[in-house]
Amino acid sequence: MAEPGPAPIAGEEEEPGPRDKEEAAPAPKKRRLAAGERYVPPPRKLSTGVSFRAEHFAETSYYFEGGLRKVRPYYFDFRTYCKGRWVGRSLLHVFNTEFRAQPLAYYRAAARAGRLRLNEEPVRDLDIVLKNNDFLRNTVHRHEPPVTAQPIQILVENNEMVVVDKPSSLPVHPCGRFRHNTVIFILGKEHNLKELHTIHRLDRMTSGVLMFAKTIEVSKRIDEQVRERQLEKEYVCRVLGEFPEHEVVCEEPILVVSYKVGVCRVDPKGKFCKTIFQRLSYNGQTSVVRCLPRTGRTHQIRVHLQYLGHPIVNDPIYNMEAWGPHRGKGGKIDKTDEELLKALVEEHRSKQSLDVLGISEEDLNSSVENKDCGNSSGCPKPAQVDPVSENSCPAKDTKDPERDAQDPQRNDKAACPLNSDSDLETLETKKEPGPCENRDGPTGEESSEEKDPLCMECRISRRDPSPRELVMYLHALRYKGAEFEYCSKMPQWALEDWEE
Repeated sequence: MAEPGPAPIAGEEEEPGPRDKEEAAPAPKKRRLAAGERYVPPPRKLSTGVSFRAEHFAETSYYFEGGLRKVRPYYFDFRTYCKGRWVGRSLLHVFNTEFRAQPLAYYRAAARAGRLRLNEEPVRDLDIVLKNNDFLRNTVHRHEPPVTAQPIQILVENNEMVVVDKPSSLPVHPCGRFRHNTVIFILGKEHNLKELHTIHRLDRMTSGVLMFAKTIEVSKRIDEQVRERQLEKEYVCRVLGEFPEHEVVCEEPILVVSYKVGVCRVDPKGKFCKTIFQRLSYNGQTSVVRCLPRTGRTHQIRVHLQYLGHPIVNDPIYNMEAWGPHRGKGGKIDKTDEELLKALVEEHRSKQSLDVLGISEEDLNSSVENKDCGNSSGCPKPAQVDPVSENSCPAKDTKDPERDAQDPQRNDKAACPLNSDSDLETLETKKEPGPCENRDGPTGEESSEEKDPLCMECRISRRDPSPRELVMYLHALRYKGAEFEYCSKMPQWALEDWEE
């Protein structure tokens, strides 16, 4: 009897036996290539949905400092298939025209360092011409903005649902600059709650009741209730001024100004919206208001309150001077959309509060050029993206050091901008990435962060937002469906006797 061979290594496919070989479908034949023609493998089939596994959660770790939850910088692959408009263009041209957050010298250095791959082969020549189905991978050193250290409270967990009380400043799922500092990742890493299905979303700065389904069947059942508008939602907020005592119904249509920045306004060309408001209390300066949205448009409550002249007290978008002397009351803005976005950028830059918005300066400043882009990364949505990589950009997430250095109002300490091959050659010859400067956290433990020789962000010291800056006074208090009702406690800032 033949001796059994070694067991297959975990994760490897077992060699097919004789019967398997007979039944296996013949492999497709490769087309004979012409002289000098480059082979492009067929696109791989991607699983639907986003499922994060143990290896994704293990990419980095958290540490806590000054009331903030922080993510240690880590290496991450951005992956995308070649867009149709890129076909026939050189990789250098694509980087130069669509991914300008970095100088071309960075991409040349990244290629020399083996961080750019085309169809899983290292890119040595950025003049290579892209073809249909080319698969790009770019390894970057990723930094995430801090969020509040307030824990996620689990309100309900059963066989069908997980319901949590989401703190302000946390995105629900990976998007833009956030990956590990999201509800999905924190639940997976700290509570072992994985493969959850998102039923609804809350704005990053909105706190309160957030529901997840444990199975696709439950998700579809509740999705149907959402589509049929059978889901009752109740929010509470604190707004400026004395809100009317009587019930107020606002049905102004809302138009998206910028998907990427996340700014909307009232406009006749917008989508139908309806919100019912009821005042709960007034302390002489601010009012606590119950909000009952009957539709689910982006920023609906916040935009309607701004239109009524009672914006949320600490709303980092809709209670800003950029909207004009009346701060958007009655829909009076007196600015074009481009002028409005630029004014919002400048106001946040002057206050050193861009991180409160959760997006990079490049995202904000390129918003006019990509106004209709629906991807918070600042690049067009891909036709097909690996679900593990929630962002399709080959490169992003790095601030512009030249702009930072020239702006005297910024408190960031930027090193000299890297805008030549010689600068990056110097960095490449330095030692391998090592620990960043040690920081002593509140427990006295040192946080060892990796410093990357090509990463601009590693060379910039930024002011952390205070925990208070990461709270907005808008809270999802109750969600009620056909067979469920979930409530959270009234936040402290919404109590009648609360004082600032």
